[in-house]
Amino acid sequence: MAASAAAAVSVVGLRALGRRAGDRLLDAPRVAPGEAGITAQLDALGGEVIRLRSRDGLRLAARWLRAEAGDTDWTPDPYEAILVLHGYSGSVAPDLVEYAPFLRRTANVLGLDFRGHGDSDAGPSTFGMLEVEDIAGALAWLGERGIRRVGLFGTSMGGMAAITAVAVLGDGTLAAADASVDATQAELDAPRPVIAAVVAESVSPEAELAVANRVGTPLRHFLAARAFDGATRRLGADPRDTEPMRVIGLVAPVPLLLIQGEADTTVPLEDARRLAAAGGPTAELWTVAGADHSRSHATAPQDYERRVTDHLRMAFRAARDHDLRDRERDL
Repeated sequence: MAASAAAAVSVVGLRALGRRAGDRLLDAPRVAPGEAGITAQLDALGGEVIRLRSRDGLRLAARWLRAEAGDTDWTPDPYEAILVLHGYSGSVAPDLVEYAPFLRRTANVLGLDFRGHGDSDAGPSTFGMLEVEDIAGALAWLGERGIRRVGLFGTSMGGMAAITAVAVLGDGTLAAADASVDATQAELDAPRPVIAAVVAESVSPEAELAVANRVGTPLRHFLAARAFDGATRRLGADPRDTEPMRVIGLVAPVPLLLIQGEADTTVPLEDARRLAAAGGPTAELWTVAGADHSRSHATAPQDYERRVTDHLRMAFRAARDHDLRDRERDL
């Protein structure tokens, strides 16, 4: 009887631990440290602060930046945009300050605050599972404004969400990409842009692994698993079901550029290589010596901008050519 009672207490204790850890996991910091110090840089970007709806009805904050011509060998198309997706902590503002100045030389830029982040409505952070609903809402907003082709650019959790979004939503080339009855939580009557390319930096193949590597204890894998168990009970669905390693094979034929810092301890290099291999022939891995988690641009800015720009422009060119052939065939 004593042994049975101890086992029962142990199970109750583990569930309580999982619940507390799960709540903490789902409730990401809305604003990251240091964001207040970049207000002037954000304002200098200009653009328009907007509100849009996620596919399941949440009000999300975003910033719309028009493309800026400047390169002699490239003319931005007003019907193209890059959707910038941030990581687990804070708003999209730091990513816009860092990446938008060179991204907008290729296309219009929409920086999105995920649910529970920045000025968006409250909501759990789920490493891509529910963030897909936010991306779907952003794609609908873009489609309503005439955008036909979109590149997804995400770091860390944003990169995970970008990969998951293509797998769940489809790339937009099929009229009925959502075959699953559970995939759409709300009906949206809006045109759908095609996802022409994905750039994803510091993406963990498994959500649990990224959390475990952030915990400085020998029990980190056990604790990360309990946290996701607790999050699953609270959500009624498991965020691990849509993690990149499970769905990356569905991203093809969309060209995918994976960027990985070789000094990243949150996503070790061998795990990035494992994910890239699972992505198949349309996935490319570029590694940056000395770069930590989501710090590849800061470590090698010129190479980073060139690689990302070439990847996006090549994909946009191919998508433009495809659209042109379709129009000529319909004449």
